Amino acid sequence: MCQSTLTVPAGHGKTFEVKKGQFITVTDTGGQQAADFVAVNADDLSEKLSPVHTRQHLRSLFFKPGDALWSSENRPMLRIVADTIGIHDANVPACDRTRFSVDFGVEGHRNCVDNLLEGMKAHGVTYFSLPEPFNLFQNGPVTADGRMEVTDPNSKAGDCIVFEALCDLICAVSSCPQDIIPGNGLQVTPIDIQISNHYHGEIQHAVNA
Repeated sequence: MCQSTLTVPAGHGKTFEVKKGQFITVTDTGGQQAADFVAVNADDLSEKLSPVHTRQHLRSLFFKPGDALWSSENRPMLRIVADTIGIHDANVPACDRTRFSVDFGVEGHRNCVDNLLEGMKAHGVTYFSLPEPFNLFQNGPVTADGRMEVTDPNSKAGDCIVFEALCDLICAVSSCPQDIIPGNGLQVTPIDIQISNHYHGEIQHAVNA
């Protein structure tokens, strides 16, 4: 198959497999929607995509086209090929049911941890081995006094980021269900994912436009 497309419904998750050399395009369909992204090595589930190791290698809290996202085994797992928005987060953990229960007094709210695990557990990933996410499109600025903030994304409908897989991967994406505080424009929307064998560079210029 040269190309496949799937839609992550608003507030839900999808799990998918990607082969080495394939390209993953994650698109914010409606704008202002954060998408939690995780991945593990398909041949060794103990090796997972790691924001901590990525920050160490990049010596930065942020990432850009040309950068690699690194694994817990200090190997590059994905390469960022293109990015039309340039604002993402690699610091904030995925929301879980406790976050909604304790912080917001809401029981049974959909959350990113459950969204990611729904499909990943079929591949052997557990709650304790689920990777920390890269929060695509999430606007998490660091203030001058060193504090982290989470505000509504700057992304508009159609903004996207493109990755090249550097090994066989099992990936999952959650359309973040947060609708209580800013973070998704208070309106949760779908995320589109395209997996292809070739990338022709159609959006490489967009981040600098």
